[in-house]
Amino acid sequence: MDMLWVTLVVPVLLTGIWKLFQNLAWRPYALTRYFEKQGITGPPYTFISGSLEEIKGLMKLASETVLDTHSHDIIPRIMPHYYKWFSLHGEMFLYWFGSRPRLFIMEPELAKEVLSKKSDFYPKPKINPFLAAVMGKGLGVVEGDDWVRHRKIVGPAFHVEKLKVMTKTMASCALSMLDKWQEQAIQTKEKYKEIEISEELEQLTADIISQTAFGSSFKEGKEVFEVQKELLQRGAASSTNIIIPGSEYIPTRWNIQTWKLNRRAKNTLKRIIESKLNSEGERFSDSRYGDDLLGLMLGTMMAESSRNQGIRLDMDEIIDECKTFFFAGHDTTSHSLTWTMFALSLHSEWQERLREEVLRECGMEIPDADKLGKLKLVNMVVLETLRLYPPAILLTRMASRDMKLGDISIPKDTELSISLAMIHRNKKYWGEDANEFKPLRFVDGIARAAKHPNALLAFSIGPRVCIGQNFAMMEVKTVIAMILQRFTFTLSPQYKHAPMDKITLQPQFGLPILLQPLHG
Repeated sequence: MDMLWVTLVVPVLLTGIWKLFQNLAWRPYALTRYFEKQGITGPPYTFISGSLEEIKGLMKLASETVLDTHSHDIIPRIMPHYYKWFSLHGEMFLYWFGSRPRLFIMEPELAKEVLSKKSDFYPKPKINPFLAAVMGKGLGVVEGDDWVRHRKIVGPAFHVEKLKVMTKTMASCALSMLDKWQEQAIQTKEKYKEIEISEELEQLTADIISQTAFGSSFKEGKEVFEVQKELLQRGAASSTNIIIPGSEYIPTRWNIQTWKLNRRAKNTLKRIIESKLNSEGERFSDSRYGDDLLGLMLGTMMAESSRNQGIRLDMDEIIDECKTFFFAGHDTTSHSLTWTMFALSLHSEWQERLREEVLRECGMEIPDADKLGKLKLVNMVVLETLRLYPPAILLTRMASRDMKLGDISIPKDTELSISLAMIHRNKKYWGEDANEFKPLRFVDGIARAAKHPNALLAFSIGPRVCIGQNFAMMEVKTVIAMILQRFTFTLSPQYKHAPMDKITLQPQFGLPILLQPLHG
């Protein structure tokens, strides 16, 4: 019996040890040599941790610095490791996320090849399980046939004509916030009020996505938001950690708390979805399940299911799409608004130009979708802010097979880091003033703003372009226009310019603004 046990177990152990040696030692050595022969170098591989210790050290040092308030040259602070390696190794280099090889890209043509021309061969790599708890397996994560199925059901909810109706909800939520600001400012002796605006805008976008996504169930939606916010913080905290496969199932204190939060979010979303499905007997203007995003999605799903038996989402998939609504529709939009307010506070001449445009086109009326379309300068400022302060500063893809990218041979399973923040500042395409705030770059549209039509990638490009980009732009422009109608604003002396990457780009110390009402 003992000999039989040895005969069975020893080969398994030896195989496991050999695979570990291959993954943790031999493969990194072989790939380093492979890329060096093609002229691509990078930071040296460290056993097990790869480049992560250097990344963490540089990010810690960067987080202790504060930039000149008027400087938009934020790369050394938000991406200190890429900034260092770029200066040493050039625009393409190899680094290591643990034992996983990553090729850094900051050329828009190569990004286009990965994201658009050959996107089927460059899927998204498996994400951190703690981030997966926030995003679920929704449209932003699934691949292949599952993506096609999800896209067909979710897509119609984001049609421009559907979104136009939602501007009323966006404006209503914004008006409540602005009325509160007005009252607070009037009550002060100085007739202006200092407000931590990043927190206010975070709350506003939570209100908007709760109401536009869940309609009459928005109060329960807000409960989900609070849970998702905590899950997002956990995901950010573990974003540079090596996650051992399967470790998310070990009942550690951290995992148990994550499970509880995830279960709470899922149970609340399930109640909202079931309530919608049970409303079949009611009648709404566009969908029997409601005119909110969830209702429109369910209506499309039922219609597609009756026509095509395979086009349907199960309960877990619907829950995951609702999680995606929150992450994409709240967190990214919140910080886009925050950085737009920062830019207008810093560049007062642009604040005045935009106010003149808003008052000329809208007066003091709440802007609808048609009026928003006339706000050309507002649109340019939002695009320039997205260029300088994109909510997502990096996209990651993985070669599903041996590939050719430009002149470089990419082995299967090599990950590609596409630096949006650095592409947006690449002086070859944006000029020597790439780190300056100049909205008139976009006077002739996005494609002509730089020397490459895809040099702005804030919403990605290709088949996986952000489905919510029209929703986000409509929301940002609505809120900015309404603020400009009612307030003038400047940066507080307390503001510290310290952008940082916490899954999305945000001000480390918040954004205190001095608000002064224009009326009353």
